[in-house]
Parts: sequence; structure tokens; C-alpha cells
Amino acid sequence: MVARAYTVAFQGVDARLVEVQCAVSPGLPAFSVVGLPDKAVSEARDRVRAALASMAIALPSKRITINLSPADLPKEGSHFDLPIALALLAALDIVPADATEGVVALGELSLDGSLIPVLGALPAAMAAAEAECGLLCPQASGAEAAWVGAAQVIGAPSLADVVRHFTGQCPIVPAEPGEVKSPPLDRDLRDVKGQERAKRALEIAAAGRHHLMLVGAPGSGKSMLAARIPGILPPLTAPEALETSMIQSLCGLLDEGGINRARPFREPHHTASMAAIVGGGRNAKPGEISLAHNGVLFMDEFPEFSRAVLETLRQPIETGEIMVARANAHVKYPCKFMLVAAANPCKCGDLTDPARACARVPACGQDYMGRISGPLMDRFDLRLEVPPVAFTDLDLPPAGDSSATVAARVAAARQVQADRFDGAAGLRQNADAEGAKLEDIATPDADGRDLLIRAAERFGLSARGYHRVLRVARTIADLDHSGDVRRPHVAEALSFRLTNAA
Repeated sequence: MVARAYTVAFQGVDARLVEVQCAVSPGLPAFSVVGLPDKAVSEARDRVRAALASMAIALPSKRITINLSPADLPKEGSHFDLPIALALLAALDIVPADATEGVVALGELSLDGSLIPVLGALPAAMAAAEAECGLLCPQASGAEAAWVGAAQVIGAPSLADVVRHFTGQCPIVPAEPGEVKSPPLDRDLRDVKGQERAKRALEIAAAGRHHLMLVGAPGSGKSMLAARIPGILPPLTAPEALETSMIQSLCGLLDEGGINRARPFREPHHTASMAAIVGGGRNAKPGEISLAHNGVLFMDEFPEFSRAVLETLRQPIETGEIMVARANAHVKYPCKFMLVAAANPCKCGDLTDPARACARVPACGQDYMGRISGPLMDRFDLRLEVPPVAFTDLDLPPAGDSSATVAARVAAARQVQADRFDGAAGLRQNADAEGAKLEDIATPDADGRDLLIRAAERFGLSARGYHRVLRVARTIADLDHSGDVRRPHVAEALSFRLTNAA
């Protein structure tokens, strides 16, 4: 008789169902695992043997074969321990054979039989729900997986508890979702003295998920401004929270099963490798752009990143997804993020100060900003020069709107966009609109169109730049509670694109 259990194999954020088949047949004693397992999966036989021995269960002197079907799908990770043990227990008639039907299992076994939490419990629960199955996982992973309400999640402390659960001796109570976490935001926009134009650019970028480039002398407040973006962004919606948490689950970033409703804010160092930024490595893990999905990717000292890394960003910015291609895996990850880049105007940073600038002005600025290619620069919706703050401004009391006030305006604008794109696949913010949809929602009035055409001809806007101005103008109109895009909205959008930072 062949006993069966079920688990998943991860391909990016997708989890594919895998059938674990166990056959105990006459022959020389052996325990083999087939079906394209990696080293961690092959070693499961030793962990399973030791865990069963700790429960005083001896394996028969027969040939035990575990097949992971489909056999041509690569199997990676230690989470195959529990389903292999479950299929073997069913083959030995220790648990009922029908008990493993309709249950997706994953978990790593310790040598004493306890279950160790594994990565990917949330995507596994999503796959189980789609297959109309329950999920069996380690107790420490239960709170995370239970966020998928469509699947019943059983979190077991040990393999012995799993046996008692399936034999009816001591059923395990289904797991409850972990706590929703909203970390306190102690960085307020009112902390930034002056820079009112930069604050306005942050509000527009946050409202429409537009990419933003900040260029200014060292100490002008670029990083300080960027650090306050999380405080003006609305919390993740329920679908966005699940999407983001599935990626974080694969990287082990969910703390105690809690779903974080705050939008991600990732700030990699400029020495980060291409694999760290876009994803990769031996197991094709997600990179910083995917971890910033539905949030912000802040890249300080933008020209200092390697040219290869910067150029790799061009396609994900346009498509909102990244295909990590390796010899043994082709994995697709979502990466709809808001890119915020900060840069000094030149290597020394004093390009705009004649008293302190180096002797190579203006060539040093051209060489330094020239590290950013034209096609990549063209993908920034807003480009802004951040001037140095006057010392007299530093002594002034806090002025301007607080982060809470700006956040309320941003949330209202995003709600307008949510209603506008309701039912449209793949469209959530104005930055996603293109083609006929963009023309439908962002065509300006006659005066605005005339201004845009004249600016495009005068300054040589590309077709991409033309459409990005329209998207920004639509967002400015949303912030202005205007149903139509008018000339002032187009003018302000153009003012953030036609700068020396371009």
C-alpha cells in the first residue's frame, strides 16, 4: 500500500502542491527519498528516523521509499520533514491513512521529535486554502499561517502531538492569527526646518506612488526627509498586507506570526550586490526591491551604487515585477515599490557653493551625475533640488503641517484612486495607469494640454516623460479634490520634472 501526505515546494512567493508518497515493501532495509530532493530534503530521513525513535517507534526491516511528486520539480528546504514523517506513519498504520487527506503539512523535525518553525508558512497556507485543504505546521508558525482565514491551521509542538491529534487522543485547537503590529512612528515632518517645496514633493510622491529623486548638498536634509515618508503613507490594505507578508515570510522577517500593516521602508547600503538588490543567490531569494513591495525603497548616495545594479532597476520600475533567472530556477517576485533616491550634486558635494567648490566645476558634477543613465533618470516622476538650510531657519520653531496632517491628505487621495481603479486588475495608484486608462483619467483641459505640449517641445520630453507628467498632474488634482486635471496641476507637475536635477 502506498500512503500519501501533502506539502508544498516554493517557487518565489508561489507554493506548488507536492504529493509525498511512501511505500514500505519487502527487501533489504533501506530508506530512500526520490523526486529531485536537495541535500536538506535528502537528510530528512535521518531526522525522521531519530524523531520516531524518540517516540519508541522502530522502523521495520524493509525497504522504505519516499517519492516527492511531481518528480521533475526541484524540492528544497527542511520543511519536507513533517510530511515525510506523516506519510511514513500512515504507511505503518500508526495514523489513519485518510487522516492525511485534505491536509498540507510542513515543518522541520528536531531529533527529539519537536517541530521547528520554517520559512514560508504564509504562502503555504495560501496554497492550502486554494486547494481547499487545512494546514499542519509547527506551533511557532501557526500564528503566521492563521492569517489566511480560508484554511484551518493546526500548529503542533511535536510529532507526538501530531500523532495524538490524528488518532483522536488529544485534538489540537486551531491556531489564531498573530497580533497586527503598527510600530510607533517617532519621525515627524515638522522636525524638518524649511524645505517646504521638498515636503510638497514628498506628499505628491506618497499620494500617487511616484518615484522621487532628491539632489542637494551634504547636510541639506535629503535623508531626513526620506526617513519621514513612512509617517505619511497610509497603512497597508488587507490584500497588500498579505502580499507583503508572503515575501517577508520567505525571508523569515515576520516576528512571532504578526502581520505588520506599516508599509515597508527598505534602505540598502550602496555597497549592496545585485543579488541583494534584485534577488538571487543559490535559492533565488527575493531582494530589496521585492521586500519593498507596496512600500518604499530608499537608495541614499544613488550614484555610488554600481552601474550594473542601477541599470537592473529599469525594468522592475516599469513592470512591477522581477524575474530572477538562475541555472536551476526561474522565479518571479512582485516589486511595486516607490523609489526614493538621494544624491549629492557632485563628488565633493559643493557644486552649488562657489566658495567651497573644487577646481573641476562644473565637470565634476557632470561626471558624478553621469553615473545615472538617461533612461534611468527618465523613470523618476519628480526630480527636486534640495537647497542647504539657512542657519537662521534652524532656530525657528517647528512650522508646516505635521506628518499626521499630511498623512490624512495622502490617505484621502489614495482612497480616490482606490475608487477610481476598483475592479481594474493591477491598478491601485495613479503610477500604475497607462495607455487608454491614463488618457481617460488624466487628460488635462485645453489650457493644461497646451502648456504640456509646449513644454514637451521646448524641453524635449520623451514619451515616457510626457506620460509621467500626466500621472503626477492627476495625483496633484486628487490632492486638490479636483475631478479634472487643469493647467495649475500640469504646471506644478512640470515644475518637479524640468529642474537642473534632470
